[in-house]
Amino acid sequence: MRPLLRLPAAILLALLPSAAVGHDFWIEPSSFHPPVPADLSVALRAGQDFRGEPVPRMASRIVRFAVISSGKERPIEGLPGADPAGLVRIEEPGLSILVYRSNRATLELNAEKFEEYLAEEGLERIVAERARRGERGRPSREVYSRSVKALVFAGADRSGSDRAVGLTLELVAEKSPEILRPGQVLPVRLLWEGRPLEGALVVAMSRRDPSRKVSARTDRQGRVSLSLPAEGIWLVKSVHMAPAPKETGADWESLWASLTFEIPESGK
Repeated sequence: MRPLLRLPAAILLALLPSAAVGHDFWIEPSSFHPPVPADLSVALRAGQDFRGEPVPRMASRIVRFAVISSGKERPIEGLPGADPAGLVRIEEPGLSILVYRSNRATLELNAEKFEEYLAEEGLERIVAERARRGERGRPSREVYSRSVKALVFAGADRSGSDRAVGLTLELVAEKSPEILRPGQVLPVRLLWEGRPLEGALVVAMSRRDPSRKVSARTDRQGRVSLSLPAEGIWLVKSVHMAPAPKETGADWESLWASLTFEIPESGK
């Protein structure tokens, strides 16, 4: 397990731009299947195609950083500016859900970059709305936040199911990754403020081959069915965008959700 690392200020500042503009954001624990008991390091990553840079712990950005197990929630502690961002002790077998929720940050992009990003994330309806408003060709000021989870199964007990834990935008695996085999379907539900979100693009990619993406749009119940072709570590992600609240001074607000887990190798 990697120890907590206090980053020098110069390195911390160098990392901030990539953390701000990296499209994907996820939790990367030191193990998705730790023994019991175990000290688990919990890293945050930002990037694209499941390749990311460290996101150091910044208390000013954290709304919620916790582990949920056996119906109880505990904060994930860590040092300021550290990577991994947190350390938590896992003392019970079975499922632990790691959660992270950030507050809002601001991002400004020129029109070309903004509309490229909208197309990449399946947000064509925002492109259409900008056109309706006469905003095509204009730069955009956006506020964004992160709502991410990871599923960790500790010890020999592989029971337990993912569930909604109250994140603003939340992906919920409706079947345990522990019982999946390559090619089987993982049903996933997307919730926005606790309600099903229809028409959102949900994308899954594996650590081994992130170019081989699996995607679908949510139905009226916020559900998608993703056929995952391989064992190993997976990232499932989605983005929702809406007009920003007036008090933010921004044009749009985006919420970024992700879910990471590992499909065990056959026989394990």
